[in-house]
Amino acid sequence: VPIYPAGKEPLPPGFTEEDRAQLQQMKKWEGYTAMAMESCATKTVLFLMSASFAYEDPLLRQQTQAGLNTTQKAREVFREMGKGMWTSGKGFGKVGALFAGIECVIESYRAKNDIYNSVSSGFLAGGVLARNAGPKAAFGGGLAFAAFSAAIDLLFLRRETPEED
Repeated sequence: VPIYPAGKEPLPPGFTEEDRAQLQQMKKWEGYTAMAMESCATKTVLFLMSASFAYEDPLLRQQTQAGLNTTQKAREVFREMGKGMWTSGKGFGKVGALFAGIECVIESYRAKNDIYNSVSSGFLAGGVLARNAGPKAAFGGGLAFAAFSAAIDLLFLRRETPEED
């Protein structure tokens, strides 16, 4: 039961009654944004857009870029970095999108945010990634990815307790 009737809540300090419609509009769009960011599709797409940086070897670069001026060297550096980022980013993005998509579906189905979601997702994603090498490899890949997911969850993530949810 709300304390105040809808549209009659107290305004934040510094706002007048004329600002109420604008504040309600902002609150509505805030809700839309939150819903979009929590959707499985958005999480998967964001993971697909991620990329990683490739290792750079400055000594090798000096040998391959001898005789180029500064502008040409910069252009070549960015071209090489872009190719490396694209190549490694595609692979990382596919793995991440697969894991994030599976985890989001499991979390939505279970309506809980706990370690079992990531371990289950890791097992399924690892199995899917290793499926072409046979059933033994798929099972092993699933176990390895599940163990990695559990380790990451336990070491780096803080889950809400049921009281905080």
